[in-house]
Amino acid sequence: MEIKDNEFSRQFETIVDDKMLSIEYSAQERKLFLTRVNLPDDFDNEELLSEFIKNILDIAEEKRLRVVPTHPKVAAFFKKNPKYKEMLPPGIRL
Repeated sequence: MEIKDNEFSRQFETIVDDKMLSIEYSAQERKLFLTRVNLPDDFDNEELLSEFIKNILDIAEEKRLRVVPTHPKVAAFFKKNPKYKEMLPPGIRL
């Protein structure tokens, strides 16, 4: 899965089956706030969304950023995948 960091729109993007998936973000200090998930209306592949989030977290880990999940779908991902909880900033509990 190829992920593009569109810094102008402040979102991570990928194309799947000719449809664009994106997650908007805000970067402050050493934190990456994942603020909005944009999916096509007929999108229902949760496994693909999880893979997309995992790839974004890999990018954040390479840049040594902490991740703040402000969107419910991203927060649900962190709850289902406890191995990524170390990427949360101190004091953030899900």
